[in-house]
Amino acid sequence: MTRLFNDPDDFAEESAAGFAAASARWVRPVTGGVVRSTRGAEPTVSVVIGGGSGHYPAFAGLVGPGLAHGAAMGNLFASPSAHQVHSVAVAANEGRGVLLSYGNYAGDVLHFTQAQERMREAGIDCRTVLVTDDISSAPKAEIEKRRGIAGDLVVFKIAGAAAEAGLDLDDVERLALLANARTRTLGVAFGGCTLPGADEPLFTVPEGRMAVGLGIHGEPGIDEVDVPTAAGLAELFVSSLLAEIPDGVDADGARVVPILNGLGSVKYEELYVVYAEIDRLLAEAGIVVVSPEVGEFCTSFDMAGVSLTLLWLDDEIEPLWHAPCDTPAFRRGAVEGRIAVDDVEVVEEEVVIGPASDASRNAATTIDRAMTAIAAMLDAQADELGRIDRIAGDGDHGIGMQRGSKAAAAAASSSAAAGAGARTTLQQAGDAWADKGGGTSGAIWGEMLVALGATLGDDAEVDAARIAAGVTAMKDAVMSFGKAKVGDKTMIDAIVPFADRLAELVAAGTELVPAWSDAADTADRAAKATADLTAKLGRARSHGDKSLGTPDPGAVSFALIAHTVLDILEGNE
Repeated sequence: MTRLFNDPDDFAEESAAGFAAASARWVRPVTGGVVRSTRGAEPTVSVVIGGGSGHYPAFAGLVGPGLAHGAAMGNLFASPSAHQVHSVAVAANEGRGVLLSYGNYAGDVLHFTQAQERMREAGIDCRTVLVTDDISSAPKAEIEKRRGIAGDLVVFKIAGAAAEAGLDLDDVERLALLANARTRTLGVAFGGCTLPGADEPLFTVPEGRMAVGLGIHGEPGIDEVDVPTAAGLAELFVSSLLAEIPDGVDADGARVVPILNGLGSVKYEELYVVYAEIDRLLAEAGIVVVSPEVGEFCTSFDMAGVSLTLLWLDDEIEPLWHAPCDTPAFRRGAVEGRIAVDDVEVVEEEVVIGPASDASRNAATTIDRAMTAIAAMLDAQADELGRIDRIAGDGDHGIGMQRGSKAAAAAASSSAAAGAGARTTLQQAGDAWADKGGGTSGAIWGEMLVALGATLGDDAEVDAARIAAGVTAMKDAVMSFGKAKVGDKTMIDAIVPFADRLAELVAAGTELVPAWSDAADTADRAAKATADLTAKLGRARSHGDKSLGTPDPGAVSFALIAHTVLDILEGNE
């Protein structure tokens, strides 16, 4: 378990500050993460990576000459917000375009895509390469749905070396895609990881058993077997990965880089015992082992687990893999001719409180009270939401909702106290939720609150019809943003019937409070009914029927929020 921390809510921020202070030779802090503290003689394409904290050396430990130019650092196991990614990308940009690369997780995709769109709107060429190396997370026929784990290192290294060589963005992108296509990983775990301040791990494995196909955020494995010997584990790794040889690769005589990765608490000596057998098995298969790596490259706090990655080299990738790089956690050869970058002050965007009508200011006061109540409720429900999420997911839904709502409540209080109207108050609350909550839920709730605010405005009368229209806008925003539909076992299964029922009743002349009460009950029933569904999206998707019998945590938290808002509305009568 994680023992050394102050306030668990501040762990990621304090860890990032300590890392930056200890690693000034390579990085300097900026809003949202870190960027290089040196530059070369000539500008290059900038490679910006990132993801949730808790995986060191991924992601910040891989920033430096020859590898990444910057890393966006989210909260624990939560994707960085679009604001954080954009801030890092702008600071890292050297004028030749930006390549974003990260593991294929829903929250990361949502936030990084938003940041990419902002970069493009500003006239900066920005591309994305997703890492999809985990063979356990989707069948080969759906390889684009696979998640990224320790193969992150491979893709980041090839992209960084290509950029360092002076190649243009087209070639950097092409080579990163090629590296991803030629990389495969399988992971196992003997025990789950425990986040700072948590009383129990995100998942457990029975004594003497091993989870196969785990995820690096604490997602449980897709299978469970007896703990093998080191030789038995090596056999499982090698046989599974050789059954997944990339298209167009002839295994006989192929040159392969094996990367044996410890996930947090497996000792290096244990890794070497496993690697000895991996090396023998690969040789027996007629494969030429090149520059093997054994150590920690993408961890999961204190998880007792191991993964094996195979990178199948070709004439383009091999020299890039061996090219020099110098980062806090991964170094090769010598990098010369670096120039220190002067500290650049990052100016935070100023919050502008525009004019608002008295009616809208009154609505903002109610929003403030509602956000405060939501934060208190989610704080009390965080453990239970986490328990539900652990059944087939990574167990962090409660923590993410807790952090996001707390930040949103503070932002709403500050805006309302400054005389803001409903739109501005919700805009600030939504941005804060996305920024601090991270992950898929952070992105989605940020979008929902912003959409509601845009409908309510800062100068309009906030009546039942406008509120119902705003809730419909929330529904439309989340369906467009997350691409989920009813039946996928997500929050959509609760918000769609809620929004539709509220709109129906208000249109029929029902007053707001009874209409909201009826709609909240509808959402509650719909959330409970998700227990009968099999997850089709998100991290629970790869665990199939494991989620049967358990409701979706996102749908449950939405229903809880709907009832919490009802209490505030009833108090206003």
